Amino acid sequence: MVANKYLHCLLFACLLPCGLCLSSHSTASALPNLTIVTELSPPNQTYDNGVVGGTSTELVKQIVEQAHLNANYYLYPWARAFKVASERKNTLIYSMAKTTLREQSFHWIGAVAKFELGFVTNNYRQDVKVESLEDAKKYRLAVQRGDIAAEQLEQYGFEYVLTADIERSYQLLVTNKVDLVLDDPRYIQPMAEALNLPKDHFRFLFSVPNLSVKGYLAANINTPDEVINKLRLAFEDVKRTESYKLVLSGYH
Repeated sequence: MVANKYLHCLLFACLLPCGLCLSSHSTASALPNLTIVTELSPPNQTYDNGVVGGTSTELVKQIVEQAHLNANYYLYPWARAFKVASERKNTLIYSMAKTTLREQSFHWIGAVAKFELGFVTNNYRQDVKVESLEDAKKYRLAVQRGDIAAEQLEQYGFEYVLTADIERSYQLLVTNKVDLVLDDPRYIQPMAEALNLPKDHFRFLFSVPNLSVKGYLAANINTPDEVINKLRLAFEDVKRTESYKLVLSGYH
């Protein structure tokens, strides 16, 4: 009789609608797929054969995998990436500097990049000499729209050409339409390679004060709390890995 009752209960459970017998796996699968956007910024963010890669991208992928979430990655000009992440829930963006204006508009997961920014020119432009901020003001400069560097340089009294992304800034530099761009000295060789130029095509000139920043993985403010909590917990795990320490130390 007990066996018959057990069989009856088992059969009844099998007839329940799927929505009434959720397992932990089905709960996880009910979480939204994430859209993750970024810009081209080698070696942190690269684009090869239709695949978004790079050192920061690998950290982000580790975080998403550790959180047991699914995501699609897209590479856009920075201004567009920022607009998409600002307006669409379940959308993440990296590597973004945390500023007072941005802080309340996103959920901040954790730092996935580090930048020490300064002025860069073409190596053959020996006529371009920058040993101070005042020196740099004599030259034509390109800065990406929405970049934190634009805010800082405006405070220093700079005028500059705004571009859609760092690749466009470098293209203007290569064609001598501007004399300077802003970048981290560790990243100018990867950018030269991405543009199919010799590794030593660019030359770093001068570090800009107060432009040492971390680039964060952040999420649209309307992304569900459950997703944010999973990502933050996953970030704490990834943060302890050697690959994370290597990227954030700057030697990658």
